[in-house]
Amino acid sequence: MAETSMNIPTVDLHDLSSDDPARVERGAAAIREAFGVFGLVYVKNHGVDAAALERYYDAFGAFIGWSTEAKKPYGRADLWYQRGWTPPNTEVAVAGNGQPDFKECYFAAPYPPDESSALEFPRLYPDNLWPPDAPAYFQDGLLTLGRALHEAGLALLRGAAQALGLPTTAFTDPCARGPHVTRALQYLPLKPDQVNTGILWGEEHTDFNLLTLLPGGRFLDPQARPAGKPDEQSGLYLRTRATPEEPKGRLVRGTAPAGCIVAQVGQQLEILTGGTFLATPHVITAPGVPGWQRQSAAHFMHVHTSTVLFPLPKFRTPEVVEAYAPPVLAGTYDIKTLVDIGLAPAGALDQLGYRHYDRLNRMRTDGTGA
Repeated sequence: MAETSMNIPTVDLHDLSSDDPARVERGAAAIREAFGVFGLVYVKNHGVDAAALERYYDAFGAFIGWSTEAKKPYGRADLWYQRGWTPPNTEVAVAGNGQPDFKECYFAAPYPPDESSALEFPRLYPDNLWPPDAPAYFQDGLLTLGRALHEAGLALLRGAAQALGLPTTAFTDPCARGPHVTRALQYLPLKPDQVNTGILWGEEHTDFNLLTLLPGGRFLDPQARPAGKPDEQSGLYLRTRATPEEPKGRLVRGTAPAGCIVAQVGQQLEILTGGTFLATPHVITAPGVPGWQRQSAAHFMHVHTSTVLFPLPKFRTPEVVEAYAPPVLAGTYDIKTLVDIGLAPAGALDQLGYRHYDRLNRMRTDGTGA
């Protein structure tokens, strides 16, 4: 895969929280460029403990090593895989070529679900699901990671609002009590006959949430031991914004500087900013050698399900309104996208709209419509 080397900005969260206006503006400027051009920023002083992350990956790898039968009770299609284990060949990228992603996952919410929202959207706010005999640090590790990433994300969202001249809480208020979820991922080893055949660990796509936080992953060699990258072709690539000179954008390797995490713009943030910040098209390529795996994690921040997704007033030019109309309820948007990517069944769309048309027929036929 072609790679262009470009200077993706790094934002220091200490700058954003500083009392020095010059430091705050330095952080805001980094966000404006990073989210505006690349849809992605590197983040330092983020609060994620590297040793704890490694410990969690060990625990997650032990769970992935269980037999399919042992993991099966935690693969809950009835929850649209929003909690627990996602089996291989389940999720499909909307803009991809129809190849299911070559991975296994585990989902958990870092904070208890909002009770009133769970009544409205039960499959977006389910309780967490934990194996009673899970490996040590499996539960605590994922929750600790998710909360650290969430706090870093809130700081970034406040900085993003400042970068655009908006009230500091313009993006954090809508995501209060949202259906945030943290996901551990294990990309699967390719067999010798699968290598260099076009199989991707993750098809090119954009995330449908507000902001995605990536703490960095690690490769596992054919003996399942942590190791350096197997070759130059495997890893995360992102596609930059299209320009008249480069209408296809540029593919850029997303390699964070040492000690940094990555934050990516999701579709919800793109919509709210009217395209000022673009959702990041990204792809996870598989290595050109067999037997290697990769472990990673992601925290997905969402606006609350009752939020109306539409560009904020500051961005509503006629062109922007045309591009992002009509407004849509975030919870409805979430359901539609989960159907599109294969995690929710097509029948989930039947929940949208009025569901009581049969009442009149029952009243007219047998009087049971009361």
